[in-house]
Amino acid sequence: MLTPGEIAAQLNRFVFSLLLIGHQKTEVSWSQPLRAIRHHSFWLIVKGRGTFTINGTLYPAEPGKLFFFSPGMIVERNTDPEQPIEYYFVRFHYKETYEEKEQWISRSASDCPFPLEGMYSMQNTPQLIYLMEQLFALWQRRGHMNAMRRKILLLEFFLTLLQDFRAQKIAGDTTAAIELTQEYMVQHYQEPLTLEQLAQLAGLSVSHYSRLFKKYIGYSPIDFLTHLRMDRAKELLVLSDYRLKSIANSVGYVDEFYFSRIFKKVVGLSPREYAKKHRVEPAH
Repeated sequence: MLTPGEIAAQLNRFVFSLLLIGHQKTEVSWSQPLRAIRHHSFWLIVKGRGTFTINGTLYPAEPGKLFFFSPGMIVERNTDPEQPIEYYFVRFHYKETYEEKEQWISRSASDCPFPLEGMYSMQNTPQLIYLMEQLFALWQRRGHMNAMRRKILLLEFFLTLLQDFRAQKIAGDTTAAIELTQEYMVQHYQEPLTLEQLAQLAGLSVSHYSRLFKKYIGYSPIDFLTHLRMDRAKELLVLSDYRLKSIANSVGYVDEFYFSRIFKKVVGLSPREYAKKHRVEPAH
């Protein structure tokens, strides 16, 4: 998929002509059999449930789903009879027209495919619905100024759509960054890790990183690291005869007495008490 910036670069070169704007509440028996799409259009689902099949791939049609259709697509659309879908749609033509190095360049839609097609899951659906409501209301009014408002609103709809894509990407990147540091701690818990190091690895400020880590994982970063270390220490206490200092060193603590205090605070028993209670005796 193109980045939001790349999509914006293409849309900035397009001139649009609006052919039809509509708002439909389907009947319980509504369906559209397989057909070849003739016009560029997009549909925003606002209520109900259904299924759309595009070029043989089945997609859920439900609130928050936005579909872009291009000429030549083979599409079938059906509603759930118990939850008929309600949707807004816009049908449009476009042409690429822009100035570059003091030369005007113009290409038809057939020579520059539309950068959006298929299904997209939106997060900021209420804002998109609001813009569609405004577009539909303006469609029912005549006049050159209303026509200009419709063009402005269409571009605002695309801008809101791209901002939604960007917000989703940032959220996805942030989640991946949190998971990266979580995995890093699993692999490097025996090293003297600091909160600053982990935040830097995630590419976030310390406060933002700590807040997001707690939100996604359920522990603060340092609590997660401490529990990792204590879990490993418990294994060593039960399954090995290592000295307490060696066990402390192996899970990232230079001071065995500090390790013992942390262990008791987390586990509820001192390391020696835990080992005595849980140690696996060798079979004779």
